[in-house]
This record gives sequence, structure tokens and C-alpha cells, in this order.
Amino acid sequence: MIVVDRLQHRFGILDVLDDVSFEVGRGRFCALVGPSGCGKSTVLRILAGLVTPTGGRADIDGRSVVGRVGQAAYMAQRDLLLPWRRALANATVGAEARGLDRRSARAEALALFERFGLAGFEQSWPHQMSGGMRQRLALLRTFVAGLDVLLLDEPFGALDAITRRDLQCWLDEFLAEHDRTVVLVTHDVDEALLLADEVLVLSPRPGTVTARVTSPYPHPRPSALVTDADFVSRKATILAALAQAGPPAG
Repeated sequence: MIVVDRLQHRFGILDVLDDVSFEVGRGRFCALVGPSGCGKSTVLRILAGLVTPTGGRADIDGRSVVGRVGQAAYMAQRDLLLPWRRALANATVGAEARGLDRRSARAEALALFERFGLAGFEQSWPHQMSGGMRQRLALLRTFVAGLDVLLLDEPFGALDAITRRDLQCWLDEFLAEHDRTVVLVTHDVDEALLLADEVLVLSPRPGTVTARVTSPYPHPRPSALVTDADFVSRKATILAALAQAGPPAG
């Protein structure tokens, strides 16, 4: 469903991506890990149609997404909730931006509030919600956008460890019930292996794929999986690849 082929990008004189290639099948979950500044988020923004790459191609369902927004649902690192809209109205922003029927989008969002652990907060303002609730609302907004491809950029990065682990398990369970194709950017190797079917390791800038590690465990995955010997071995492989990559380029 997603094909990234020999992707390159440069910001001014700064080379950020160099010959990045990978594929993600329909309904599969791929995670990108790598040092800060290696271009992970840039890959997501290219797939979201927000950045035009210097070279290479990026396709979803056989069609180029270069410069074409609205082909994938994109969740940035911050929740970016609109402070002047209540929770339910925030949940339908993406759907409304795509021109979908507002009443239908509200009905779909309302049906998901309980599943997302937000029942009773439909009319709350963003500032009245905890960090974990805001992240769940941002995820709900991403789902309600009505697209089959989800691009998640450090969705739990700002949360405490307990809330983060709870939301990881919750997202894994939800995706096991709903067919979505996902690309996740994260700095957390445990999170990558716990959620994804394949983990790609990117080198320091300019980023390129240096290792691919599968995570073959059936979904949904219990949080205790992180102590399994095979899981620990795969994590060690990823950490070794990150260590071999060295520090980011100057």
C-alpha cells in the first residue's frame, strides 16, 4: 500500500534523507527509529504531502503522494487540538477538512468516544483534559478523518511512562480490531517492537535505512512481551544497529 523508493531530501544545503526505500503492505504497521535529525519526521511529512522531496518517489495505493495532501491521516508530535473547539468538535476537524459530511463525522466520533476512553468528555475544552486524554482525542481525530493510512509522529513522546505504556497497549488492541496501515516514528525501541510488524533503523543525517527487524508476534500484544527472550534479542539487534550508526552528522 505504501511504497517509498530512493527518497532524497535537502533543506537548503543540508542533506536530510539519502536513498530511503521501504514498503508497507495493506494493514501492516511499520516503525521508523533513528537518531534525532535523521529525517524520520521528514519521511512522514512527505507521505502526508506536506513536504516535496528533492528526489525519489512516495506512493500510496499506486498513486504518488508528492505534494498531494489528504491521502493519509497525519498526527504530529503535539496533539494540536484547537483550544476554541470542544472535544467533539476537535474530533471532526480532519473529516471536515476533507469535505466529509459534518453530521456523519460527529456521529462516527461520538460512537468512538467510549472506545477511546473519552466518554463523558465530549463537550470538554482541551485545557480541561489530561495529557493522555488529549493524545487519545488526537488519535480519535486521526481515525475519524476516514483514511486507511495513519502517519503517527511520536504520538506518546510527551507522556509519562505509565500513561505511555497504557496508550501503547490500547492502540495495539484498537488496531487489531480495525484494518489500518500505519507508519510510526518513535525514539522508543520497546514501543516500536511492541506495536509494529517491522522496524526500520535509519542512520544519522542524511538518513538511510541501515537495518530491518521484524516483530512477528500476534496482535494484540501484552505489555509483558518486552521481557520475552526473543523480544529482548530483537531489541538488542536494533540497539546495535543504532550504535553502529554513530553520532549525527555535523
